[in-house]
Amino acid sequence: MTNCVPKPVLSEGAAYSDRAGHDSQGDVHEHTVILNELAQDLRPVSWGVAWFEGLTAEDQLVVLRNLANYCIQAGAVVEDGPESVLLAGIRLTHTPAVLITRGRLAGQLAKIINLPQNERAKAFRLLIALLAVADGRRRERYCVGGCSHEWHQLRTRRETERPLHHEGVTTPE
Repeated sequence: MTNCVPKPVLSEGAAYSDRAGHDSQGDVHEHTVILNELAQDLRPVSWGVAWFEGLTAEDQLVVLRNLANYCIQAGAVVEDGPESVLLAGIRLTHTPAVLITRGRLAGQLAKIINLPQNERAKAFRLLIALLAVADGRRRERYCVGGCSHEWHQLRTRRETERPLHHEGVTTPE
């Protein structure tokens, strides 16, 4: 299995609307799908980190902002911090890990997304893990019997609509 990473494209054609992660037609942006696939373990985090690192600095900031918003929308709380740090595989002493456990989550997320360039990959890993923890809890509590959240249908969508192998990219099965 080849772990090729597609050439990152975010700015081109990513017409943002008031609804985070959706374009003007209401369709989910490809990067939103990628972030949710990473959080749902449908793509390996190593693939996601390579994709993220291939983005421009400006696009990385957009992704981190969106990711922080998705975490808040999923109901992330400060108590999710330690589990997220473990899941992200970063050290407790790394700046994003220290910040995530300091309280007032929205304020800490703002600090995390504005960390210097050399901290962004760690911040990305942590926010993917935080989304995984918060969204996993939301799924268990509110969506266990099924829901209409488009991002909770990705596994089914991938199995029925999107091939696992496309344009030289291999994703996990």
